[in-house]
Amino acid sequence: MSKRKMIILSGSLLGVLIVNWVSSKAYQRFDLTQDQRYTLSDEAKSTIDPIDSPINIDLFLDGRLPSEFKRLQLETQQLLEEFSAHNSNITYEFVNPLGEDVDQNAIQQVMLQFGIKGANVQIQESGKTTNEVVYPWALATYNERTVAIPLLKNQLGATSEERINGSIQNLEYAFADGFSKLTQPKRRKVAVLKGNQELPDRYLADFITTLREYYFIGQFTMDSVATSPQRTLESLKEYDLVIAAQPQAPFSEEEKYVLDQYTMNGGASLWMVDATFQQLDTLSGNTFAVPMDLGLNDFFFKYGIRVNANLIKDVYAAPITLASGDGTDSQYQPYPWLYHPLSASTNNHPISTNLEAVKFEYASSIDTLPNAIKKTVLLSSSPISKVVGLPVEIDIDKEIPKNLKIVNEGPNPEEFNAGEVPLAVLLEGQFTSVYSNRIKPFSIANAKEVSAPTKMVVISDGDVIRNQLDRGRPLELGFDKWTNSFYGNKEFLLNTVNYLLDDSGLINIRTKQIAIPFLDPQKTVEKRTQWQLVNLLLPLGLLGIFGIFFQSYRRRKYKR
Repeated sequence: MSKRKMIILSGSLLGVLIVNWVSSKAYQRFDLTQDQRYTLSDEAKSTIDPIDSPINIDLFLDGRLPSEFKRLQLETQQLLEEFSAHNSNITYEFVNPLGEDVDQNAIQQVMLQFGIKGANVQIQESGKTTNEVVYPWALATYNERTVAIPLLKNQLGATSEERINGSIQNLEYAFADGFSKLTQPKRRKVAVLKGNQELPDRYLADFITTLREYYFIGQFTMDSVATSPQRTLESLKEYDLVIAAQPQAPFSEEEKYVLDQYTMNGGASLWMVDATFQQLDTLSGNTFAVPMDLGLNDFFFKYGIRVNANLIKDVYAAPITLASGDGTDSQYQPYPWLYHPLSASTNNHPISTNLEAVKFEYASSIDTLPNAIKKTVLLSSSPISKVVGLPVEIDIDKEIPKNLKIVNEGPNPEEFNAGEVPLAVLLEGQFTSVYSNRIKPFSIANAKEVSAPTKMVVISDGDVIRNQLDRGRPLELGFDKWTNSFYGNKEFLLNTVNYLLDDSGLINIRTKQIAIPFLDPQKTVEKRTQWQLVNLLLPLGLLGIFGIFFQSYRRRKYKR
């Protein structure tokens, strides 16, 4: 071998070694997508930075899957590659829960333990349609602790592609939330107010059980205010958030003053209150909606909002199910019920973005009043809604025919002209005390007139947190057993609590928008033959042209 070739070979080997050494020291991944879908947010990275031992993830999204679920599988794999690239302790494996090489009984026991449910899907192959069950879930295990991570978001009325698109949007949050549960200890304390005829525990069970995965939860009874208001306030100040879930009895001035001073000391609060209640007239047998005074009007007014004593009727509403027939011959049919508005936010606030529709029952309008507090409408009625004054008779035999006519023929625009009416409002800033420049109900040491920066959410319906019961057992919040529909109540309230407690890092991930391209099924059918011919003939044509030119070149070259 000549000296020149030896130098070239040695230089090439040295160059390869240098490139390998540099790549080992300066590893970098590049996300060239327009929406930066494969770039982890800082909030997601912060959940896995402390991990110093393996997190093992089993993904049940495997086996025979329709095309849209294969897209979800691919996006999940690519996202986990990013997590693993940031922290090598994260490992994952796809498992087919219905495969012959797995222990079916063991898999079923695990799924039952963690509440993992399958989703029925249709698979089209070779012109045939078959029904299959897929399990779009992941199990993440860290230091002998395991959490279930849902990969599929249920969306009311969404097509299969829209549901997968929403699920892909939610993937980063789902995994970051799961990692957070595994690695971060509970820090915050939440008080559930009692003593003013709030919702019984069985109707709060599902949401409180979910909150316990993140926070310490305790019941706080306001009865002690009458005997020891100062001590009651000091005890309440130990909590970071108070939740008032559909109180039915008025608040006394002493109770309001304690809650006001709790807010002045920086405490956050979530109010779900009714301004009306349904009363049966024993003489006529009719039901009337009448105003309900909880004694909170001046309380909210000072903070910058007003919950009105009225009802919202909305064309975009959830149905109710009525029985017809007697005994075993009874049949249940859904009917439109405009007093149950469905609200899907159009703003980009982290609490309400990328949510399923939230179901309200007999909600009232909320007015926002001018003051220094920042107010954000989180949820509102649809543009086709109506405000109903009180008192009003609610006769189901009259309402159902009218509702059916509205649904079939369309609403009267002169009647349903209230526009988007606020139903849930976020207040942020420094609150002025309700009892500023007023006589206080009692004396409190170090009473404050202006609060530290804090937050409050007011929702004009207490039923938004109520879960249904099945044979006395609580069902998942947001699930309607009569129509088998899922609503976004649970996710909305969980986001609200997270935001009020300044755990907003994770829900900020929800604002990340990802554009998922899907094929148009109609155009696919129409253009199928055309593109099959293009894909088949174009490569052959290009290969034939290349062959002709190559043969012509060879003839000219060797003819010389």
